[in-house]
Amino acid sequence: MDEPQIQDENGDEGAGRRAAGKRGRRLPRPLVWTGRLLFVVVAVCVLTPLVVGWRVWYEARQDERPKSDAIIVLGAAQYDGRPSPYFEARLRHAYTLYREGVAPKIVTVGGKQAGDRVTEAAAGRDFLVRLGAPAADVVAVETGRDTLQSMIAVGGVYRDRGWGSGVVVTDPWHSLRSNKMAGDNGIDAVSSPTRSGPSVQTRDTQLHSIVRETGGYLYYVLLGRSRHTM
Repeated sequence: MDEPQIQDENGDEGAGRRAAGKRGRRLPRPLVWTGRLLFVVVAVCVLTPLVVGWRVWYEARQDERPKSDAIIVLGAAQYDGRPSPYFEARLRHAYTLYREGVAPKIVTVGGKQAGDRVTEAAAGRDFLVRLGAPAADVVAVETGRDTLQSMIAVGGVYRDRGWGSGVVVTDPWHSLRSNKMAGDNGIDAVSSPTRSGPSVQTRDTQLHSIVRETGGYLYYVLLGRSRHTM
């Protein structure tokens, strides 16, 4: 007896065979795995910056003030001993924390930029003393031209003095990266960012800062280096 033939709805046996062949055809396995790998790479490249950007945004909204060994004020531009508006906002906030009894010491941080006569740390210390902080309670760490260099130097001071905890004062968007660098240098750090000054005045400034800090954080985590931004 002849075997029955596969036919399509119009009775075309050849078309039926071709349709069955297409249904059974599979892509080569290397091509499948290459496609999957590309999908994962694209997903990671897209999702990682989004997640880090969200963490920058979230950390910027935290304000932690536990009793600590010191308040760490990260440096910013100064003009022959006069703090810039960014730096002044940080220093005033640090002084408020000091008066509230958050920590018995304030650490000012930052070296000289090209052409400076005064370090950022010294300018910050002098400003705090003028505000009313006792000179003995302000420790100037006059080293570092970026956040990483400064945190390495502060970590050394912490080890020398037997300190462990610190409240980092900087701009809100800088908090995540600063805390990460502080922790990597042996400091149990939380952040209490300033809520005044140019860094929080406009939405454009905030968005620009979040994008910049997302890149800065990833650069540090991946390469262990700083992008020379305070």
